Amino acid sequence: MLDTRQRTTALLVAGCFFMEMLDGTIVATAAPRMAASLDTTPTSVGLVVTVYLLTLAVLIPLSGWLTARYGARRIFLTAIVLFTLASAGCAASGSLGMLVAMRVLQGAGGALMVPVGRLLVLAGAARTDIPKIMAYIVWPGLMAPVVAPLLGGVLTTYASWHWMFLVNLPLGAAAFVVARRLVAAGPTATPPPLDIPGVLLSCTGLAALTWAAHLVAETDSGWEAPAGVGALAVLALGAAGRHLLRTAHPLVNLRTLDVTTFRAAVNGGSLFWIVVGSMPFLLPLLFQEVFGWSAVKSGAVVLFVFVGNIGIKPATTPLINRFGFRPLLLVATVGLAVAVAGCALLTASTPLAVTAALVTLGGAARSLGLTCYSTIAFSEVAPERLRDANALSATANQLAAGLAVAVATIALRLGGALQDTPPHAYAVAFCLLGAFCLLPALGALRLRSGAGDAVRTRRAEPALPGRAGVAVSDSRKSE
Repeated sequence: MLDTRQRTTALLVAGCFFMEMLDGTIVATAAPRMAASLDTTPTSVGLVVTVYLLTLAVLIPLSGWLTARYGARRIFLTAIVLFTLASAGCAASGSLGMLVAMRVLQGAGGALMVPVGRLLVLAGAARTDIPKIMAYIVWPGLMAPVVAPLLGGVLTTYASWHWMFLVNLPLGAAAFVVARRLVAAGPTATPPPLDIPGVLLSCTGLAALTWAAHLVAETDSGWEAPAGVGALAVLALGAAGRHLLRTAHPLVNLRTLDVTTFRAAVNGGSLFWIVVGSMPFLLPLLFQEVFGWSAVKSGAVVLFVFVGNIGIKPATTPLINRFGFRPLLLVATVGLAVAVAGCALLTASTPLAVTAALVTLGGAARSLGLTCYSTIAFSEVAPERLRDANALSATANQLAAGLAVAVATIALRLGGALQDTPPHAYAVAFCLLGAFCLLPALGALRLRSGAGDAVRTRRAEPALPGRAGVAVSDSRKSE
């Protein structure tokens, strides 16, 4: 049972997760206005999004080592301050160069804020409390990409693009005050020397992969540049993987993947995250470019994804405790695949209630799936390996979120190559993404039936006659 401190800390980390995810998606809405204000082109403003995601991907692997070296409380508070001050710097930027520099600093704060905050909540928590903790943390992050198009449109229409960053100031200040009072200073250790080759290889690979995704999503000049950068990413990440498995004290401990449930969460969860992240990108494009809806109407309908998130949230922990992870992951992955593929059937004449219902179904499936993946990831990880697993999990999740738009763009281009009309191109893209979502479903099928049971809390069975006092919970019997 979560106490007040644990619950408040989980909500604090959830708020930080919301800020990080919101700032990764909201800028795209205001690209034309930002370009006019900064005397540049909307395409150039895309760099503002990319450098933020790139910084997140590159620096998240360092979170584990920095936490061990300087303590989780100090790094968490520093990250909140850096993110908040960088947000103020973004709002004050008068040129594209300054805005890009401030976004790099903002990404540095975000790269440490959520992984370290999550580690603060998980460290010392009972295994049976992990489902509730992850339910608190996950859903605000899911809300951000859904709210971003509407919030960005409203702020840029009725105020200015600067307010997209200024809204972080009161949120960041409140988070710092709460964290300073709530988070206790834990013990620090003397970690092994920083794995410099691991830093160079991992950061190069992650940066190249993120930049390749940007090139795929933003350019129409062919595949030569994305292919070249992608090849560099593959070579660097391959060399990084070889190094990390051979060195005694790696930057990211890939050996944590020998835990079956953690490996399943990293692999399946990353694929699931890609599909989840693609929908807030594709749906507004479909509604505005094909259906001819206004930005406000489009954003309002996409908000029904959030309705699905909220609707299923109170039930996620009871469902996990009742049915276990394997059946719920199958329901979530197949449900999201059906909802995504079902968007291929939408037209401008489809009743609004039907469109909203389909979007809501997708929202419920993604909330259930990501909560399950985030929870089962740490269900069987030993406490002494939690920091390593947390850093690797956060890196994989961020990388998947950064690749989502690129995957959606590729699906849309393939749709355009197969069908010469925009409605049919979108239909093909949704079907491809729906099929892609079946890959994590296959991974869920391979899980053993009792996977993750260590974090489940189930009702005690009634004692048998004549054996009073021997009734124990299922979770106790499985230990």
